[in-house]
Amino acid sequence: MTKENTKTMLLADDLDQLLEVLPSFIKSSLENHPQKASLTEVVLDIGRRPEARFFEGSEYLSYRTIVWQDLDITLKRLGKFSGDNRAGIEKTLHRISSLRNRRGNVIGLTCRIGRAVFGTVSIIRDLLEQQKSILLLGRPGVGKTTAIREIARVLSMKKRVIIIDTSNEIAGDGDLPHPSIGKARRMQVANHQNQHEVMIEAVENHMPEIIIIDEIGTELEAAAARTIAERGVQLVGTAHGNELKNLIKNPTISDLIGGIQYVTLGDEEAKRRGTSKSILERKASPTFEIGIEIHNPTTWVIHPNIEHSIDLLLKGQNFFIQQRTFINDNQPLVNCEIFYQQQSVDINQNNKSKANFLQNKPTKNPALKTKLKKLPRKTSKADPLQKFTTLYTYGLNIQELKSLIKAINLPIVITKEVQYADAILALANLVKNNKKLKQISHSKNIEIHTIQNNSLVQITKALTQLTNKNFPKLTTNKTETLNRLKRTYRQFLTPLEETRLIIEDIVIPKNLIVDLSPQTTKVRKEQYDLIAHYQLKSITVGNEKQRKLRIYPNSLLDKKEKKG
Repeated sequence: MTKENTKTMLLADDLDQLLEVLPSFIKSSLENHPQKASLTEVVLDIGRRPEARFFEGSEYLSYRTIVWQDLDITLKRLGKFSGDNRAGIEKTLHRISSLRNRRGNVIGLTCRIGRAVFGTVSIIRDLLEQQKSILLLGRPGVGKTTAIREIARVLSMKKRVIIIDTSNEIAGDGDLPHPSIGKARRMQVANHQNQHEVMIEAVENHMPEIIIIDEIGTELEAAAARTIAERGVQLVGTAHGNELKNLIKNPTISDLIGGIQYVTLGDEEAKRRGTSKSILERKASPTFEIGIEIHNPTTWVIHPNIEHSIDLLLKGQNFFIQQRTFINDNQPLVNCEIFYQQQSVDINQNNKSKANFLQNKPTKNPALKTKLKKLPRKTSKADPLQKFTTLYTYGLNIQELKSLIKAINLPIVITKEVQYADAILALANLVKNNKKLKQISHSKNIEIHTIQNNSLVQITKALTQLTNKNFPKLTTNKTETLNRLKRTYRQFLTPLEETRLIIEDIVIPKNLIVDLSPQTTKVRKEQYDLIAHYQLKSITVGNEKQRKLRIYPNSLLDKKEKKG
């Protein structure tokens, strides 16, 4: 947590000018209202009571309902409405939107209070200095427009900045832009359907170094943004959506992040990745290089490399993200945390990738310190240091493997980056002729563990041996190890597979007496024959439905025979 060298946040709302256009009975209610400073909208609908909306909740301003004359008073004091049914007040940032009936008559107004907040940009000061294109995401009303207005003011101090102002929401209504945008120039858009043409015109006619666009929402606007970026102009834009994954699901503006397409992989590549043959991939490089999710006015989530984040999202992998939070509005304190983003279908990274991310984290603000939260990961109780083995798999079903690791509760993390792996687990027939994998293994000094087939028996045995080799201390508690292995075998294996693994992994090497799970008479006979094949002894124990076999190691039987 660090203190930024910024001024106290200032607020300019010009609220009195908005109150002047409202009917007198509404104006008098708001002038002395205790929550006046947190007012966000005033809603006027014919036949309904006037409503005021605040940061927290809403309330009615009068028992009197709105009539045609009330709306007419307000409309006469406003400028003309544009094609998108929006109007403004000269030299202010307020926006009035209208509701119309089928005949085109106004039957309702939404008066949105526009505020210029100075100082919010300190939360991303280091990102602005990198001269990269930035995309801001957030739900309507969360503060995206307020943020880019402040960004325009800061960037215009040293560079040529042009704002594409579709609804006059960024720089206010009228010919003179609001002073909150600083030295930035503003291009108004007469028809919102022509915004993409104005974007191209700004580049061709006015030689900007930075272009700022609010609410990119159509394919033409997304294409125009890509054209501008390819001409070497820095972009700062906003789009609706809470998170990056919302853009992936939005085909209209997915081109902002490179576009999404289905790709069919070959058999060998699908086995190497451990995925199905049809997958989603990014078409091209994203238009924007940095992504910012504005969850609320004081909490912003940063994606320093939007290309990397999108690729990991499409693969279903987890990734690291930054979360920056204002601690104090009056004297901005920024708390920055880096944590692991959990996906519904995830493949965990490892400590090495975490360290690599922190070492290469782009920042030019030395005052902005970070702290790393512990990764939410289940580990064995016998592992006090929270250590784990990073495993790269080749030719195995990753989802089944993850379920098995979770059930056994082994300290193993799956990664798709072989250079970060501590060990490799692969099918023997695939490794045999794979020179590239052998070369990587030799150069990185990573041991390859092979299995003959991808059955759960083989995989379980390989994982157990790998854990015992890397963390011998985990096996010192024989009772805990025995119970963990027995639970796993019973959950994933058939009774005969369970019997064989228990004999090979527990009874013979550890000289322990083991009770198998209760089975029917037919299954117990098959188990008895298998135990006899290993030249071991077993007896039947338990009553009725709980009858099961108990296996004795030869060493204990030999001792009993000598005593006898």
